[in-house]
Amino acid sequence: MLDCMEDLRKISDLRLPSNWYPEARAIQRKIVFHAGPTNSGKTHHAIQNFLAAKSGVYCGPLKLLAHEIYQKSNDAGVPCDLVTGEERTIVDPDGRQSTHVACTIEMCSVTTPYEIAVIDEIQMIRDPSRGWAWTRALLGLCAEEIHICGEAAAVNLVMELMYDTGEEVEVESYKRLTPMTILDSALESLDNLHPGDCIVCFSKTDIYSLSRQIEARGLECAVIYGSLPPGTKLAQAKKFNDPEDSCKIMVATDAIGMGLNLSIKRIIFNSLVKPSINEKGEKEMDRITTSQALQIAGRAGRFSSAFKEGEVTTMHRDDLPVLQEILSRTVEPIEDIFVSLSQVDGLYFVCNIDDFKFLADMIQHIPLNLRVRYIFCTAPINRKHPFVCTSFLKFARQFSRNEPLTFDWLCRHINWPLTPPKNIKDLVHLEAVHDVLDLYLWLSYRFMDMFPDVNLVRDIQTELDSIIQIGVKNITRLIRASDSISTAATAGADDASVQRGIWTNGKINMEDANTPDQAYSGSRRIRGSKALGYRAVVCKTDVPERAAGNTLSERLVQQGHLTAELLQQLQDEWSASQVHVPRNSAAQDLSKTTSKGSRKKKK
Repeated sequence: MLDCMEDLRKISDLRLPSNWYPEARAIQRKIVFHAGPTNSGKTHHAIQNFLAAKSGVYCGPLKLLAHEIYQKSNDAGVPCDLVTGEERTIVDPDGRQSTHVACTIEMCSVTTPYEIAVIDEIQMIRDPSRGWAWTRALLGLCAEEIHICGEAAAVNLVMELMYDTGEEVEVESYKRLTPMTILDSALESLDNLHPGDCIVCFSKTDIYSLSRQIEARGLECAVIYGSLPPGTKLAQAKKFNDPEDSCKIMVATDAIGMGLNLSIKRIIFNSLVKPSINEKGEKEMDRITTSQALQIAGRAGRFSSAFKEGEVTTMHRDDLPVLQEILSRTVEPIEDIFVSLSQVDGLYFVCNIDDFKFLADMIQHIPLNLRVRYIFCTAPINRKHPFVCTSFLKFARQFSRNEPLTFDWLCRHINWPLTPPKNIKDLVHLEAVHDVLDLYLWLSYRFMDMFPDVNLVRDIQTELDSIIQIGVKNITRLIRASDSISTAATAGADDASVQRGIWTNGKINMEDANTPDQAYSGSRRIRGSKALGYRAVVCKTDVPERAAGNTLSERLVQQGHLTAELLQQLQDEWSASQVHVPRNSAAQDLSKTTSKGSRKKKK
C-alpha cells in the first residue's frame, strides 16, 4: 500500500511542465507576443511571418480559423496542409506532407521542427476545459520563432511561463484599426434595425424568437450559432456579407466572436448574461466579462469590411448603462488558478475533466482495453444531445465486438438518407446527426481499421450540411411549425400556477433561461419565449428517492443525456442480439442497472 501511494504521489506531481518537452528545451526559441484588441491587425502580422517562413505551423482555436489560414496560405502559393480532429487534408497529390500546416491547437505536433509557429487567441489558456492545449503548444512547440496573438492581458502570464524556459518575450502592441463607439441609446424595438446590424444572444431560444420577429417585419436575416456545422456558418456569413444579397441583418450567438469575418456596422447585445463553466466544472449564469464584451463588440466595423466605424449598444434600455460600465473597465490580467488535487506549480491549474469522467461512466462496463477506453473518453462530443450520447454508446459497443463500423451500419443508425427539417426539433436532430458524423471521423483517425469508410461518411456529411442550410434558410417556417406543436403541448397548463421554468415541447428546459432570475423566478420577463409558444410552468424539485440518480441509466435520463425512448431502443437492441453480444455490452448494463433496485428488494 505504501509503495502504491508513493507511485501515485510521483504520478500526481505535475510540477515543472516545461521539462516535459525536451525537443523544445533543446533549442533557444524566439518568442514574439502580438498583443492587441480585435481588429488591430495582430494576427495578420503573425501570419505574414508564417507565409514567409521555410516551414510553419498555425495553431487556432476553431476549425473555421484553421481552414481560413489553410485556404489563405494555398491561395498565396504556399502549400499548406490542414489538420483538425476530424480532418486531414494533404495538398500534395503524391501524399507528401507540406512544409506548412494549419491545425486546431489540440492537434499541433510538439515533436516536428518548424521555422515559425503561430499560436492564436492565447488568452484561451485560462479556459478550464481547453487551456491545456495552449499551455502545451506554448511550452512544447519546436519552432525557432513562436508568434503569439491575443489580448494584452495575457502578456504577464506568458512572460512568467517563459521565465521557466529561459526564453525572453518580445511584445509588439497594436491598436484597433477602426474606431468603435458605444451608443447613448438602446435599440428598444426591432423596428429600429438598420442594414449591417447584428443582434447577439446567448440562447438559441432568443435566436429563434428574434429571427421570426425580424422576418415578420419583412426583413431577411442570417442566423449563426455554435452547434451549426462549419459549412452552414460560412454560408450564412457569405449571405450576410454579400452586398448584392437582400439579407442585411444577422442574429447570432457569441460564436461570431472568433473565426468569421463579417461586415457588421452595429453590434446589439440582446442580453448581458451568459452561461459559463467555472474552474470547478460547475455551470454558472453571470454577466459577460469585459474580455468577452470586447471580443464580441470588436466584430463591428472591421477594417476589411464595408463599414469603417463600429457601433455597439443593447436591445433593452436598462442594459445599456451596464454594458457601458463593463466596456469601460480595463481587462484584468489573466490570473493563475491553483487546484490542490494534484501538485502543480502556482502558474498552472488542472483542467476540468468532467466531460472525460462523463464518457468514462457511459462506457464503464463495455469491455475495452485501457488504451482504447482512454481514447474514447477523450472524444469531443456534445453531451447535451441525447442522440449523440446514444451514438457514442453504440460506437463503443460495436467496437468492443471487434466489428468494424461500416458505412451501411452507420446509415442504419442515423436513418440515412435524411430530409430537410419540418420544424425546429427536426433541425436540432440534424445538428446532432452532424455531430455523430464528426465523432465517426474523429475516431477514424485513431482507429482506421474499425472506422473504414471515411470518404463515404465525409460525402454524406457534406450533403447533410446542405440539408441543414435549407433548414436555417427557412428557420421562420420551422418556428411556425414548432409553435403549433408547442401550443398543443402546453394547452391546458394552469397560468395561475406559474412559478418558474420554461416549457419546451413538453419538457422542462432550464438551460434556455436568459438569466438566473428568469430561471428561478416568475417575476422577471422571459425574453423571446412567448413568441415561440413556450409557457412557464412549475419546476418540480421533489424528485422521488429512486429517481435521484441511483443507477447509471436513471442518471443519464434525468440529466437529459438520454431520453426514455433512446434508452428503450438500446435495451431492445440488446434483447434482439444478446446471443451475439458480449456479456457486458452497454445496453445489457443499462438494462441491468435499471432493474437493480427491484432485485435488491427481492433479496
